Amino acid sequence: MKREFYERNPLGVAKELLGKTLVHETAQGTTSGMIVETEAYMGPEDKASHAFGNRRTKRTETQFGPKGHAYVYLIYGMYYCFNVISGKIPAKPEAVFFRALQPLEGIELMAKRRPTANCKLEHLANGPSKLCMAMNIAKLQNGADLTKPPFYIRADGVKVSANNIVQAPRIGVDYANEWKHKPWRFYISDNPFVSVKAK
Repeated sequence: MKREFYERNPLGVAKELLGKTLVHETAQGTTSGMIVETEAYMGPEDKASHAFGNRRTKRTETQFGPKGHAYVYLIYGMYYCFNVISGKIPAKPEAVFFRALQPLEGIELMAKRRPTANCKLEHLANGPSKLCMAMNIAKLQNGADLTKPPFYIRADGVKVSANNIVQAPRIGVDYANEWKHKPWRFYISDNPFVSVKAK
């Protein structure tokens, strides 16, 4: 995937990432998964964004960098979450959050990394931190250029039509007041690997 793909409105990027393939080549082996669920975060004006109000900290600094790079952060002091920086305006901290993958390659390796999934394929990467564990995404990947190996996104996935995309409010952003209602979560309809289905 070329950088130009990410240099666009995050809402469009979030939708068009569905069906694409996330790949991580490591010394242990290669794992990959089809992207089935994403969320868009719209920068300084978005109360759900880490960069709301142009908040610039050691944690959020990556968001102000080049588009197409990874923003990886720690939650609860033990779990990682992963985004790709996107947007039309340079240095504006917008991003697309990855919520779930459908495992494709390296499934045995994913299962070793996610023993609590009890070998259930649909549980290996059906959540933000689960997919990071399964794909070995951690602090080292923060700032990584996703346009090239070893950690990257391929376009050779499934083409998802607009009719097969569900649009729903984002999850876990109750602190964001009216912004928690923004329908900026996107997922592939009827896909069993999605983390949470809309009610």
